[in-house]
Amino acid sequence: MRGEHFNQLMPPRAKADMLRTLSFIEDLGDELENASALFASTPNLRISMHLIRGHLEGRLITMTSLIGASRAPYATANRRIKDMQEAGLIDQRPRTATGKSFSLHPSVVLLDQWTQLTNRVRRLATAQFGDAASSESADYYFGGSYLNAKSIPPMKVLAQSLKLAGGLRVLVHGDPTFMVMENLKRQFEQTIGTQIHQRAFSIDRLHEETMRNASRKSSSYDIIAVDLPWVGGFAEQNVLMPLDEIMDIARIDPSDFHTAGWQAAHWGGRAYGIPAQTTPELLFYRKDLFAQAGLVPPTTTQGLLEAAKALHDPQRGLHGIAWNAARGTALGHTVLMTLADFGQPILDLTPNAGGYDTQRLADRAYRFTIDTPAGLQAAEFLKELLAYSPPDILSMSWYERIRPYAAGRIAMAYGYTLLAPYFELDDASPAKDQTGYLPHPAGPNGAAIAPVGGYVMGIPANLPKERIPAAVEALLVFTSAPAQKLYVQNGSRTNPRYSVGADPDVRRLSPIFEAVDAMSWRDELQFWPRPPIPEINEIIQICGEEFHDMLRGIITPQNALRRAQERADATLSPP
Repeated sequence: MRGEHFNQLMPPRAKADMLRTLSFIEDLGDELENASALFASTPNLRISMHLIRGHLEGRLITMTSLIGASRAPYATANRRIKDMQEAGLIDQRPRTATGKSFSLHPSVVLLDQWTQLTNRVRRLATAQFGDAASSESADYYFGGSYLNAKSIPPMKVLAQSLKLAGGLRVLVHGDPTFMVMENLKRQFEQTIGTQIHQRAFSIDRLHEETMRNASRKSSSYDIIAVDLPWVGGFAEQNVLMPLDEIMDIARIDPSDFHTAGWQAAHWGGRAYGIPAQTTPELLFYRKDLFAQAGLVPPTTTQGLLEAAKALHDPQRGLHGIAWNAARGTALGHTVLMTLADFGQPILDLTPNAGGYDTQRLADRAYRFTIDTPAGLQAAEFLKELLAYSPPDILSMSWYERIRPYAAGRIAMAYGYTLLAPYFELDDASPAKDQTGYLPHPAGPNGAAIAPVGGYVMGIPANLPKERIPAAVEALLVFTSAPAQKLYVQNGSRTNPRYSVGADPDVRRLSPIFEAVDAMSWRDELQFWPRPPIPEINEIIQICGEEFHDMLRGIITPQNALRRAQERADATLSPP
């Protein structure tokens, strides 16, 4: 997906409110100063507001621009700025090796003080003038992103600019979350102090480019985005550096990540990336259509089929359900997740209290389990879904299944949370504010789960040594809680951290975060449906081809299972 769609989105409410508060105080200051010569300008307040506005808008603030914004004589302004620096309110960062040229930034202390000030401004205004003009709920107030005591603070600029010849080079997937990062590039460049060059590819091309880059003597990228199932293969093939070789893992705060997302970043007990997106595949359903039809949200595969049948009405332009059914990679993912819905992992994993044990995958002692009784149930379930799906279902993949849902032509759709902006941020979508979020309905031998997808960001194994320290610092910035919150505020609907999902400002933006957090606490977020083994890409492709032939009626479900099993077994080395 390209970034143009997200460029058209309205600015995040929290950021807009913070800027509106700044404008209000600036305008009020103008009115007071213009009312009488007795009302003098307040340089410290003007300096603070200029710094914070520049920080929010990603603009470079120099000593010259700050002195101008103060509206005070040069000597007075210069003295006030120095006083504020000594008080720890302003951070200074060198722009050149000599340090003679530098930029100025609000410190965490100043941001905290401004947070308290703007909170009081809103409460005082509400107390004195009422809040009848506002349609917002009572618990939301100006600049919520920065004002709630439990809110995650904004990103803080690094004390020293990162030294990277040619700037920071990043390889990512072309999905909505990474496109939000691209749109925020200017702000991130301000934060890390160097240019950012980002390249985005579709999922298959991203894998190809990553492998091509791994074959180079020296990596063309400082940071790469890695689909979760690729972690094991990339670790085995020396595509990624183990993080414990280049950084202190404690700096990541592992306990803050959704358990499934953090575990999926590991191979052989070592982390090879930091979660940048944890985006489970859920069942999206139209709450209004279910209510009109007197239906309850489905928790079982049988209930799903019954609901799809009841809502399927092609003559009215409405179809029961959409899902990934395009040949190859798209359908292959669906097959693995549907097997999991029926209680069948793709490997002979050992059951445990949370589902299945994946801790010893690096031992490579597994075998594939496709041609099984549960596999047959899953295959027949997919065939039944065809009857309530759009006529072009066998060419639908990631985005094609969500676009018609957003347009109101689909009653239910399996979809990753990262695709929710297609309807949550579109005022014209009938699904906006009418979508419920559920884990996958379970088959007879399965349990409700939300298969975890998403990406980690890691360091290429062939990155030159002199670039590694700066790449690590940038990686920590991109995956930090303040950065993750910023992505959400700008349209992303993925989040790998508990702290971000619990942030009150984030929860106000979408019910999806509370729903996913609840699934995580119930242990429904699982990554074993797509285990990160080196053969996973081949297995996904095999299943996507054989099951596509089955859905087209070329072969029977039994033959599809047998052929997929034989081809999968052939990918393994002899025991």
